Amino acid sequence: MSEKPPEVSTCGLVDTKQACVPGRRRHWPAALKRQIVAETLSPGASASVVARRYDVNANQLFRWRRDWREGLLGTTDADQGLVPVEIAGGEASASAGSGVIEIELSPGVRVRVSGAVDGATLRQALEVLLRR
Repeated sequence: MSEKPPEVSTCGLVDTKQACVPGRRRHWPAALKRQIVAETLSPGASASVVARRYDVNANQLFRWRRDWREGLLGTTDADQGLVPVEIAGGEASASAGSGVIEIELSPGVRVRVSGAVDGATLRQALEVLLRR
Protein backbone atom coordinates (compact mmCIF):
# COMPACT_ATOMS: atom_id res chain seq x y z
CA MET A 1 0.00 0.00 0.00
CA SER A 2 2.83 2.39 0.54
CA GLU A 3 3.37 3.74 -2.89
CA LYS A 4 6.64 5.51 -3.50
CA PRO A 5 6.33 9.04 -4.88
CA PRO A 6 7.99 9.53 -8.25
CA GLU A 7 11.53 10.82 -8.09
CA VAL A 8 12.01 14.37 -9.27
CA SER A 9 15.31 15.86 -10.31
CA THR A 10 16.07 19.34 -9.01
CA CYS A 11 19.35 19.54 -10.90
CA GLY A 12 17.96 22.04 -13.40
CA LEU A 13 16.55 24.19 -10.60
CA VAL A 14 19.55 24.51 -8.32
CA ASP A 15 22.59 23.81 -10.47
CA THR A 16 24.27 27.12 -11.32
CA LYS A 17 27.12 25.65 -13.34
CA GLN A 18 26.75 25.24 -17.04
CA ALA A 19 27.55 21.89 -18.50
CA CYS A 20 31.21 21.57 -19.43
CA VAL A 21 33.38 18.87 -20.83
CA PRO A 22 34.47 16.62 -17.95
CA GLY A 23 38.18 16.67 -17.19
CA ARG A 24 38.90 19.95 -18.95
CA ARG A 25 39.91 23.11 -17.16
CA ARG A 26 38.26 26.40 -17.87
CA HIS A 27 40.35 29.04 -19.59
CA TRP A 28 40.22 32.56 -18.16
CA PRO A 29 41.51 35.36 -20.42
CA ALA A 30 44.03 37.68 -18.73
CA ALA A 31 41.74 40.68 -19.29
CA LEU A 32 38.91 38.96 -17.39
CA LYS A 33 41.29 37.96 -14.59
CA ARG A 34 42.40 41.61 -14.28
CA GLN A 35 38.76 42.74 -14.19
CA ILE A 36 37.85 40.25 -11.47
CA VAL A 37 40.97 41.16 -9.44
CA ALA A 38 40.14 44.87 -9.79
CA GLU A 39 36.69 44.22 -8.31
CA THR A 40 38.27 42.62 -5.25
CA LEU A 41 40.58 45.59 -4.72
CA SER A 42 37.82 48.19 -4.52
CA PRO A 43 37.06 49.49 -1.02
CA GLY A 44 34.61 47.31 0.90
CA ALA A 45 34.75 44.46 -1.62
CA SER A 46 34.80 40.86 -0.44
CA ALA A 47 37.02 38.52 -2.43
CA SER A 48 34.79 35.53 -1.63
CA VAL A 49 31.65 37.34 -2.83
CA VAL A 50 33.37 38.35 -6.07
CA ALA A 51 34.63 34.78 -6.51
CA ARG A 52 31.10 33.41 -6.12
CA ARG A 53 29.76 35.99 -8.58
CA TYR A 54 32.13 34.67 -11.26
CA ASP A 55 31.94 31.03 -10.15
CA VAL A 56 35.66 30.93 -9.32
CA ASN A 57 37.24 29.24 -6.34
CA ALA A 58 38.36 31.90 -3.84
CA ASN A 59 41.83 30.32 -3.67
CA GLN A 60 42.16 30.71 -7.43
CA LEU A 61 41.16 34.37 -7.11
CA PHE A 62 43.81 34.98 -4.44
CA ARG A 63 46.37 33.39 -6.79
CA TRP A 64 45.30 35.82 -9.53
CA ARG A 65 45.69 38.71 -7.08
CA ARG A 66 49.24 37.58 -6.31
CA ASP A 67 49.97 37.20 -10.03
CA TRP A 68 48.57 40.70 -10.64
CA ARG A 69 50.80 42.21 -7.92
CA GLU A 70 53.82 40.51 -9.50
CA GLY A 71 52.87 41.78 -12.96
CA LEU A 72 52.13 38.32 -14.37
CA LEU A 73 48.64 39.17 -15.65
CA GLY A 74 49.94 41.79 -18.06
CA THR A 75 48.72 45.34 -18.30
CA THR A 76 46.39 47.38 -20.43
CA ASP A 77 46.55 51.05 -21.31
CA ALA A 78 43.84 51.66 -18.71
CA ASP A 79 45.94 49.91 -16.05
CA GLN A 80 48.86 52.19 -16.77
CA GLY A 81 47.04 55.47 -17.23
CA LEU A 82 44.17 55.60 -14.76
CA VAL A 83 44.18 55.07 -11.04
CA PRO A 84 41.56 55.86 -8.41
CA VAL A 85 42.15 59.23 -6.77
CA GLU A 86 40.94 60.34 -3.39
CA ILE A 87 41.15 64.01 -2.43
CA ALA A 88 41.68 64.35 1.30
CA GLY A 89 41.44 67.50 3.37
CA GLY A 90 40.87 71.22 2.72
CA GLU A 91 40.80 73.38 -0.35
CA ALA A 92 43.43 73.38 -3.06
CA SER A 93 46.11 76.01 -2.80
CA ALA A 94 45.97 78.85 -5.31
CA SER A 95 49.73 79.20 -5.68
CA ALA A 96 51.45 76.85 -8.10
CA GLY A 97 54.33 74.83 -6.75
CA SER A 98 53.16 74.69 -3.16
CA GLY A 99 51.34 71.90 -1.45
CA VAL A 100 51.82 68.25 -0.71
CA ILE A 101 51.34 65.14 -2.81
CA GLU A 102 50.97 61.90 -0.87
CA ILE A 103 50.64 58.63 -2.77
CA GLU A 104 49.90 55.33 -1.07
CA LEU A 105 51.42 52.56 -3.19
CA SER A 106 50.37 49.73 -0.89
CA PRO A 107 49.36 49.53 2.76
CA GLY A 108 52.21 51.02 4.75
CA VAL A 109 54.15 52.31 1.70
CA ARG A 110 53.66 56.01 0.99
CA VAL A 111 55.45 58.59 -1.09
CA ARG A 112 55.12 62.15 0.16
CA VAL A 113 56.33 65.08 -1.94
CA SER A 114 56.06 68.73 -0.94
CA GLY A 115 56.80 71.93 -2.82
CA ALA A 116 57.43 72.23 -6.56
CA VAL A 117 57.81 68.85 -8.27
CA ASP A 118 59.15 67.95 -11.69
CA GLY A 119 56.51 65.60 -13.13
CA ALA A 120 58.98 63.49 -15.11
CA THR A 121 61.19 62.92 -12.07
CA LEU A 122 58.24 61.95 -9.89
CA ARG A 123 57.01 59.55 -12.57
CA GLN A 124 60.40 57.82 -12.78
CA ALA A 125 60.60 57.46 -9.01
CA LEU A 126 57.10 55.96 -8.83
CA GLU A 127 57.81 53.51 -11.66
CA VAL A 128 60.88 52.22 -9.83
CA LEU A 129 58.95 51.86 -6.56
CA LEU A 130 56.02 50.08 -8.21
CA ARG A 131 58.32 47.46 -9.75
CA ARG A 132 59.49 46.34 -6.31
